[in-house]
Amino acid sequence: MSELLQLPGLDGERDPVRTIQIGGLPVRVEVVRSPRRHRTVSARPHGEVLRIAIPAAMSLRQEDRWVREMATRHVRSLASATIDLEARADSLSRRYDLPQATSVRWVDMESQWGSCTMAERSIRIASRVASFPSWVLDYLLVHELAHLVHGDHSPAFWEVVARYPRAERARGYLIAKSGDED
Repeated sequence: MSELLQLPGLDGERDPVRTIQIGGLPVRVEVVRSPRRHRTVSARPHGEVLRIAIPAAMSLRQEDRWVREMATRHVRSLASATIDLEARADSLSRRYDLPQATSVRWVDMESQWGSCTMAERSIRIASRVASFPSWVLDYLLVHELAHLVHGDHSPAFWEVVARYPRAERARGYLIAKSGDED
């Protein structure tokens, strides 16, 4: 197990275990500084605490950034674990007369909300969407299922997407969220 290390020049008062807020949720984190780590950062749940291992030489500013990043990933992972994406997509495909995907899964994507591979009939949804309202997730699934009919964003594609009654509202939500992340 890595040792906790006091860095010279730091006040040493920072508690290695603390609670931070991620999306309004409290997350208890423990920062472990390791002299054996040089570049990588990792995080693993350890009981009720998320243990984040960082290089010993990392600055406090870098530590704060990585603690927030790893805690955010952890919260996303917990949220996505409670949603059965395949069952949800199957239900939506029946309700809106869309083809069924062969696989639907969560993935870490930062630049897209979702993607579809027509040849494999597979859909991937960004894990960060797990914390969005359910009607936004449903819109994204309908959007990707519609790509199994039309591989582009043609008017015919948007007609298929429009079967989902909250499509415009969900698009507005995602546009606003895109602006939040810049």
